[in-house]
Amino acid sequence: VEGHGVHRVAASARRHLVGKRFTATSPNGRFAHGAEVIDGKELKRVDAIGKNLFYFFNEADGPDAHVMHVHFGMSGRFSTHHTLPGPEPGATTRLRLESREHGICALLSAMTVELGDISLFQTKRAKLGEDPLREDADADRLWEKFTRSRKSVGLALMDQAMFAGVGNIYRAEILYKAGVHPEQPCADLPRSSFDEVWRHSVELLQRGFVTGSILTVDPDEAKTLGEPWTRRYVYNQRSCGRCGSAVKTWDIAARTVYCCEVCQPLVKSETSNGASAAVRIKGARDHVPFVSHCAAESPGTLAAEPEKLTVAKLKEILDSAAAWPEGLKRTAKKAELVAAVRDMATGGYTPATLARHGLAATPAPQTPAPRAPVPGIAKLEGAEASASAAAAEKRRAGEKGNVEHVALADDESLGRGGEGKRRGTRAPVTPETRAPDRSKARRRASP
Repeated sequence: VEGHGVHRVAASARRHLVGKRFTATSPNGRFAHGAEVIDGKELKRVDAIGKNLFYFFNEADGPDAHVMHVHFGMSGRFSTHHTLPGPEPGATTRLRLESREHGICALLSAMTVELGDISLFQTKRAKLGEDPLREDADADRLWEKFTRSRKSVGLALMDQAMFAGVGNIYRAEILYKAGVHPEQPCADLPRSSFDEVWRHSVELLQRGFVTGSILTVDPDEAKTLGEPWTRRYVYNQRSCGRCGSAVKTWDIAARTVYCCEVCQPLVKSETSNGASAAVRIKGARDHVPFVSHCAAESPGTLAAEPEKLTVAKLKEILDSAAAWPEGLKRTAKKAELVAAVRDMATGGYTPATLARHGLAATPAPQTPAPRAPVPGIAKLEGAEASASAAAAEKRRAGEKGNVEHVALADDESLGRGGEGKRRGTRAPVTPETRAPDRSKARRRASP
């Protein structure tokens, strides 16, 4: 769950939960002591820093505060329900809050749920960097870290001690929009380029907070570029929508980076990590789009980039269009099916198509950079799309309900409409959130 999603959970909690007392229980027993401590205590404050949530019970600050720290990890959910008794807790539900007085309940599943005092918050806060969605974010303080760092910019964006809240999708898109190569050393980055990285970090995470989706392509440019570049520029793209060049991928610290080396040139550097960066870049490969479970594509994008379709879907398209090529076997390899779907398509030429024919695409017009936006969400709270509205937008775009690791949920987004259906109320089970084996625990405790 990236930073914009965590802040959406915090904003929802401030509207619906803060100021109320709850009966607290731990359905799967993995937060039993914590639930016992906060049971009946008033929720005074909810804060978000990067990918971390902090719930303050009993006191908003001070020695008598009970602080619950939450980190969703790669999955997890916080759902709020305004009809009791609400959905049944799932195997991963660590905490259930209920207020009969206010007719509301909430369910939490996450990789990390821990309880402490105010020092827990202070210790975690000291380790986290600048969060573009916080009003206290300090770009100058981050710049000072950059000037002393031996890391690459691509690595720095994923370092939560520097940029709090940025994940892999945002990293790819922020660096593309700023025109910065992922391997560019932080210490060699000009202040003007750093300012562009920070500006896009603030803009894109604020957009994600409002919409509930990772939408990085500016609306006007999306109309110009067309599919498949209506939502993201380079993440899981075969080619650059602006110049038509192949998108290159390689690994930095075991995570895939995406780069258009035409739009994001690597400036020659004398820093010590240049040799290792050169080795990684030499091993860069043309990206082959995959069926993404983190940021699924719209139907139009899938039609423009058939590599992102499954074999079954490719066959379905060829069958439905009565375009199955003569001589192509039903057992054909995916590459052959992709080629057949491409041959079937009769749409206009995209930059990727022009590039395949050796023709230059017309680059998007460059406009002066606007003033840097003010970090934080104070002026955006209340304007963000609801969980159900964000889910509806994803459905219209052809995305599944689990894309982007969405943490915020409500009755409507979970499919619990007027008939009170209880489908989809359970968060995905991961090794970190799987309920423990009680029988083994009892055997270990036996004399």
